[in-house]
Formats: sequence, structure tokens, C-alpha cells
Amino acid sequence: MTEVEITARALSKPVRLWEEDAPGAKGSADEDIPTLTPMLRKSGQLTSAIVVCPGGGYGGLAPHEGEPVGRWLNSLGIAAYVLKYRLGPKYRHPVEMHDVQRAMRVVRARANQWNVDPKRIGILGFSAGGHLASTAATHFDEGIEAATDPIDRVSCRPDLAILIYPVISMLTRGVHSGSRANLLGENPDPQEMRFLSSELQVTATTPPCFLVHGADDMTVPVSNSLGFASACAERQVPVELHIFEKGPHGFGMAESHPIAGVWPKLAATWLSARGFGT
Repeated sequence: MTEVEITARALSKPVRLWEEDAPGAKGSADEDIPTLTPMLRKSGQLTSAIVVCPGGGYGGLAPHEGEPVGRWLNSLGIAAYVLKYRLGPKYRHPVEMHDVQRAMRVVRARANQWNVDPKRIGILGFSAGGHLASTAATHFDEGIEAATDPIDRVSCRPDLAILIYPVISMLTRGVHSGSRANLLGENPDPQEMRFLSSELQVTATTPPCFLVHGADDMTVPVSNSLGFASACAERQVPVELHIFEKGPHGFGMAESHPIAGVWPKLAATWLSARGFGT
């Protein structure tokens, strides 16, 4: 185990997104309490940060898309915050969106405490967590001025987004039906489906995006990433897209994959060019 891994593990202690019960909480069990687990490097320098959203079809949280991703970000000199968001079918939209927006606000509001640059805070997500990250990148505000909670007065806009084999569309074409059912129910409202189809929500204010997908993904079709990247390009949002001929769904960091395994290096180069990392 490297020094970076030891440091990250030692500092990992979940932080509640809300000190009291989260808005809309249906209980007080662990599944009712959204948290961030900080994974920080011991450094005197101001650092960039990324909130990590594991996938799991909005019904679970894949462990291999959480802490291992945080360790990789730490190795690049980036602080990581692994998000535990609330899940369906117990929780439906807009709870998940509120959790990720709050996560962005919490990191930015506590930037001084964590030695993070509030102007360099991004988001990264896999699969359904990629959908949540894309939601954060397309539905945000600069802070709610009239909020009584000072954290809610802070911007929830990510400064960049990394989407790995993301669920993007909630419409019929290319939809991952399990994610949609967990997020919106079995008979979703058409307006909500459009609101949460991120390819339809891209604007000129959407932050720069980096996407990775496997052309042979049989779970979440590659059309999800293609549609989102196309929408970014049309609106002149900086975007980089990598489609691998072979890349089965859920490969995570893809350490042993002969083709998709290059994505962390590609992402590291992109992050460095945007001022993230050492």
C-alpha cells in the first residue's frame, strides 16, 4: 500500500450532508443519511477536488466505483469526496438531485477547512452515478440567496464533469430502464423524463465534460454518451469523448482491461490541462 493510499484511508470519515435529518428523509437508518467521505492528501498546497458518484442503477452503490476512484484522484494530487446518495425505490427524484447539489455546496462551503480551491471542484460519476453527475452539470444554481442555511447560499455548479459509461437519457431510446424505474417509478411523468434527460438540458453554461463509454456496452447503450457529447459540441461546451470498441459495462478503473484500461491516463491528461492535479 502506498503512502497516498494510507493517507486517504486514514482521513476517510463520512460527513453528513445535513447536520440534522436530510430533507425528505423517511427514517434515520444509514440508507436515509446521505454523506461524503473525504479522501484528502496531506499537503500544504491548495488543491482541486472532485465529488465521486458510484453507480448502481439508483438502487445500490458499487464499491469499486467509490474508494478506488478516490485513491486514483489522490495519486493525481486531487482531493476526492465519495458521495453516498439516497436510493430508489425508497427515494425518488428530486431527492437524488438534491443530494448531489448539496454535496457540491458542502465541499465548496468547507473549502478553507479542507484546503480546497472553491473554483476547482468537479464531479465524476459512473453509470447511474454518471447520470447523477450529468444532472449536477446541467441543473445548478449560484446559491440560494434567501436560504437560512449558509451552505445553501453557495454555488452547486461543478467546474467540470467526468462521466464514465453514464446513463444520460430517461427517454425510450437508449434508456436504462432499471435506473429510470428506481429514480422516477414504473410510470414516470413525461415532463420529469425530459427534465432528467441530460442531453436535452445542456446549455452554454454547462461545465467542460469528459466522457468514456464502451461501444459494446449491453447495459447502458453508447448512444447515451454520444447524445450528450453531441449536445455539448452543439452548444460549444468543451467536451472530450472516448469510445472504446471493447468496454463492458461496469469496468470501473479498468486496471486489467486491455483496451478500456487507458481511460484513467486520458482523464488525468485532460484534468491536468484544466488545472486539476499536480
